[in-house]
Amino acid sequence: MYKLDLSLWTGDLVELTPIQKDILIALINLQREKDRAVKGEEIAELISRNPGTVRNQMQSLKVLGLVEGVPGPKGGYKATGDAYEALSITAMDHEASVPIYRNDDLVEGATVAEISFTTVRHPDLCHGMIKVLGNIKGFEQGDLVQMGPTPVNKLVVRGEIVGRDDTQNTLVFAINEMISLPKKPVKNYAKTDMISISGNASIQETARLLVDNSIHGAPVMDADMILGVVTFTDIGDAVASGKMTAKVKDIMTRDLITVDSETSLYDAVKVFDTHNIGFILVSYDGVPKGILSKKDVFHELVY
Repeated sequence: MYKLDLSLWTGDLVELTPIQKDILIALINLQREKDRAVKGEEIAELISRNPGTVRNQMQSLKVLGLVEGVPGPKGGYKATGDAYEALSITAMDHEASVPIYRNDDLVEGATVAEISFTTVRHPDLCHGMIKVLGNIKGFEQGDLVQMGPTPVNKLVVRGEIVGRDDTQNTLVFAINEMISLPKKPVKNYAKTDMISISGNASIQETARLLVDNSIHGAPVMDADMILGVVTFTDIGDAVASGKMTAKVKDIMTRDLITVDSETSLYDAVKVFDTHNIGFILVSYDGVPKGILSKKDVFHELVY
């Protein structure tokens, strides 16, 4: 007859054995992945244990209020809110997925629950810990790991795995790189008091304007309308083609990508990357009135 060990339950404090932690973590991971009750055999396969052992431990976890049984042919087990608390995992009704990558490959069904930095005062090293909801058993020491972007600040963290704790479903890693973009929209970074040039300006005048102001490009204006953008690349292409007498309006880039002033800086960066461009127009109430360059974004990241 199975004997329940109640020594693990003292008041409101639940002290779990390593195998109970393994079972709960596997149950939560499978429950998230499959969005249904999980059978004991599935848990046993994931943690490489005998199904009978898993069923026996489930009796203890039920008594502790960490697991509930779901009857019927599609039944199995479900983790309760107390299970998340026992594992120090915050349960959310509507969670955003924070992807995690191993050696540039997305880990399917996994999301980062917490990131903590453990050696922020060390002059040469920066280590961190990642608590993951999902299967981390494929990670090995030396693997490259990437987390993010996070939903609010678009934080991306990259590093190298130095350890793994299966009982806590955590990874220890040396941090190589962290990138985060401000939450503010592009209207806070776009230039509206722009250095501009007339469409009838010569190549020489345009080059002098760009050099004198230490800029790579400038909008081409007609009254208050932005007609396009001219850059050193456009000037170089014109010179290489022998168009020494061409006007700016003849060499400028006309097909410009426009974003609304309320667009997030993160989404604007994706536009730069998708279209491989250095400038985007920023419209206010549907009218292009500003310009944002990659240089503006880099300046924001540095300062």
